[in-house]
Amino acid sequence: MDDPQTLLRRYGLMPRKSLGQNFLVAPNAPARIVALAELTSEDTVLEVGAGLGTLTTELAAHAGRVIAVETDPTLADILGREMADFSNVSVVHGDILALDLAALLDVTPAPSMPLWGEWLPHYAVVANLPYYITAAVLRHLLEAAVRPGRMVLTMQREVAQRITAAPGDLSVVAVGAQFYGKPRIGMQLKRGAFFPPPAVESAVVRLDSYAEPPVPVRDVAHFFRVVRAGFAQKRKQLHNSLATTLSLADADVRTALTIAGVAPERRAETLSLLEWSGVAAALPSLPPMSRE
Repeated sequence: MDDPQTLLRRYGLMPRKSLGQNFLVAPNAPARIVALAELTSEDTVLEVGAGLGTLTTELAAHAGRVIAVETDPTLADILGREMADFSNVSVVHGDILALDLAALLDVTPAPSMPLWGEWLPHYAVVANLPYYITAAVLRHLLEAAVRPGRMVLTMQREVAQRITAAPGDLSVVAVGAQFYGKPRIGMQLKRGAFFPPPAVESAVVRLDSYAEPPVPVRDVAHFFRVVRAGFAQKRKQLHNSLATTLSLADADVRTALTIAGVAPERRAETLSLLEWSGVAAALPSLPPMSRE
């Protein structure tokens, strides 16, 4: 298959900045990214933002089935033509954030607790994500009715570092990612690995999903409602942020934090997953969390 720049010239196209189109052009990068996913013929791979198929062809050579999703109708049409000879590749035109992933994979998920879907070990996600929707796509994939066994995602290096941070420097996106799986940075990519070169450096993160929650939770939605409240005013002490955001009495929040073994004066970024679990368990039940 021809490289993205050749295909763009052939079809008279220019990358669309509004869709975050930065095409991977480094010759050895697709093979290295796919190698991180450790695919077998038993795996079904969901590729998000397939573009012109730079990764798609490499995925098709290693996986049993590839579902390539592309939101740009022109690129989706071109990709369909370019992938016509690959019997294990299906091209889907659509917005990944609006797609029902279980339906896309043609599976009926088993019942599970809200926001903790069925874990499918032979379902993987590999994607060169548009950087402006990285957090939204990550949340959509992890909170779906079916969850991938592993994900290999290209993203802005700063976001990759945030996702893999340790307690002391955590964020909402880090707690979310680390609740659902174990992330690590597998490789880094320079700006010149893409066309056009993005304004930031990039990294590829592999996240191995957990089959069961890594910490005790009575309700996943309640857990994340508490976490997001803690980070809502992250410059404030934890008791202040929780009380204000959740509309609870400060004295009640202080009591709950003490029961959880967390000093009320701490800041949200310093808590570990286990400590967040304890705080959520000690606080009273709250209305269901919306997908804001």
